[in-house]
Amino acid sequence: MAAGWVLFWLGGFPPLAFFGHPLDLGWAGYVLGVFYLVWLLNLYNFMDGIDGIAGIEAITVCLGAVLLYCSGSETAELWKEVLLLAMAVGGFLLWNFPPARIFMGDVGSGFLGLVFGIFSIQAGWLSSQLFWSWLILLGVFIVDATWTLFCRVWRHEKIYEAHCSHAYQYAARRYGSHKAVSFGTGAINIFWLTPIALGVGRGALEGVLGLLLAYTPLMLLAINFRAGARERE
Repeated sequence: MAAGWVLFWLGGFPPLAFFGHPLDLGWAGYVLGVFYLVWLLNLYNFMDGIDGIAGIEAITVCLGAVLLYCSGSETAELWKEVLLLAMAVGGFLLWNFPPARIFMGDVGSGFLGLVFGIFSIQAGWLSSQLFWSWLILLGVFIVDATWTLFCRVWRHEKIYEAHCSHAYQYAARRYGSHKAVSFGTGAINIFWLTPIALGVGRGALEGVLGLLLAYTPLMLLAINFRAGARERE
């Protein structure tokens, strides 16, 4: 219902450019848009499994988006709402920083996932490149959650049952530290994904190529940390 309401007010899913060729999905875009928003809402909830990771992800993604928006005249006003969200999450992170004293839970993580989806579609209506940039900025969460879900579906597991088989969860157990994994996520966002997103947003790199460039190392990391692998008893 929330996804449908959002798409109604945003005018549907924006046309996307693939190697310079625009593709307008029409009414099919509404179906894709609902699926996209619902998946972002859920995957952000799935990725909120260790102290600080969801908050650090939100803040670093928002700061990357602020840089992205400030680089173009048509997006000059959009940075304010993104920065406001980063500030709100920053206040929460003071209490959720490892070791956490409070937790985000479904309401907070689902809200962030949906809002990031809204921001990306809003940006996509201004420029297809900006939509690809948002997908790049959210790459750590998208790749880990999507690959893990794919692996579990492939094994015919009950995907609605709780599990701890995401790459970040395996990494936290391997290193015995929530803080290291959460900070590592932020570092990937700042030093890898943000520069690629800026290159795509400014037209220096084609959107699909930028997405492949950004996601390939993330996929290798996810596989290295056994994302989606069956949990040992």
